[in-house]
Amino acid sequence: MDEKLIQRLESAVARLESLSLPSQSRSIDLDAVAASTDPSIIAFEELLTEFVGKVLTAAEKIGGQVKEVTDVLNEAFSVQKELLVKIKQTKKPDMVGLGEFLKPLNDKLMKAISLTEGRRSDFFNHQKAVAESLTALAWIAYVGKDCGMSMPIAHVEESWQAAEFYNNKVLVEYRNKDSNHVEWARALKELYVPGLRNYVKTHYPLGPVWSATGSAVSAPPKAPAPPPPPPASLFSSEPSQPSSSRPKEGMAAVFQEISSKPVTAGLKKVTDDMKTKNRADRAGFVSASEKEVRTGAPSASKVGPPKLELQMGRKWVVENQIGKKDLLIDKCDSKQTVYIFGCKDSVLQIKGKVNNITVDKCTKMGVVFTDVVAACEIVNCNSVEVQCQGTAPTISVDNSAGCQLYLSKDSLEASITTAKSSEINVLVPASGPDNDLVEHALPQQYIHTYKDGQFVTTPVSHSGG
Repeated sequence: MDEKLIQRLESAVARLESLSLPSQSRSIDLDAVAASTDPSIIAFEELLTEFVGKVLTAAEKIGGQVKEVTDVLNEAFSVQKELLVKIKQTKKPDMVGLGEFLKPLNDKLMKAISLTEGRRSDFFNHQKAVAESLTALAWIAYVGKDCGMSMPIAHVEESWQAAEFYNNKVLVEYRNKDSNHVEWARALKELYVPGLRNYVKTHYPLGPVWSATGSAVSAPPKAPAPPPPPPASLFSSEPSQPSSSRPKEGMAAVFQEISSKPVTAGLKKVTDDMKTKNRADRAGFVSASEKEVRTGAPSASKVGPPKLELQMGRKWVVENQIGKKDLLIDKCDSKQTVYIFGCKDSVLQIKGKVNNITVDKCTKMGVVFTDVVAACEIVNCNSVEVQCQGTAPTISVDNSAGCQLYLSKDSLEASITTAKSSEINVLVPASGPDNDLVEHALPQQYIHTYKDGQFVTTPVSHSGG
């Protein structure tokens, strides 16, 4: 048989098979193809190629934990693309259905957050910048002005402002050390501003557009209701008895047994030598041996061994120091960093210039340093005092309460950044000849007023008038 005739027969069979398919499946396939070729989806693929690809390229040069958290970012953006395609084939769900619909994206956000938990790594700022920035992808959850979130464009910008705090730390730390980290931080910013912001502004300024004729979001299955108790048999062979003659069960039997006995039955007589006031082992004072047992009891929280050491020639680690007032680091240089963690009621003095100082989860801790190249960071602390005797370009206080900062004349131009912190006081030298310190309280309450199309923020000022 001629080959051309065979090909014509095969094509005819293929057409007949396609016509025999149910109309519903054919429409679903056509909807999927139309959604994937929509201009907004093509534009999002270009966003992935241009901006996400640039962040991935920079992360591959660094490797390690930076590459790991950047891969999570890539996964989250890929999931958002899949959700945007599904939105064009799905009817607008209720709030319960929306939460189930966005669960794959939420899982990626939680995965990024989990990388920032536990002991802080050397790349904590990279991890935190990604975790905070990924909340910008939640713009897809905007379903109207009553949904409790900002409009998509504003949401992307606000999310990046929270992430930029940590992204700037990466820029400051690696500006003169490693250009790959600087390239990564700049690429991350470009991904959101202008990348994602302009994409949302062009295609979804009022939120995602759900399909009017698509399929509904399947809600999670509900747990079945417990079966009702079995009814009493109407055809029992046992003769019915009055309630008074039937034996009592459960708590009724207990109360019946109690009421049938005398109230004082079973009680023993208390003699004088059995009374507490006459017993020698129950005196009103605490013996010295008992004090030692009580004070020597171990605490419930586990504290690691104290450390004060230089690791890998680059990082000084000061951990779990309690009640040590004479801690000292004197052999250091401008390429080394100092990480202080879990210390309490101690004082550390750093003589010389270091690159960066981080005080993390410390209580009643004092730190005195000479010069710092990048920044001095205070995170998750209570009642700490930090004194700069030389220069410090940046001092940041994050999630801390009760912080005293002492600045020298050379460090008055330092930039102080605060976030989620309270009771921060800065003491600076007075201009007079007596060299007294003048205390300034940094504001922790603000007033936000809407003027000329934008919000203006001013600190709260209290007066006694």
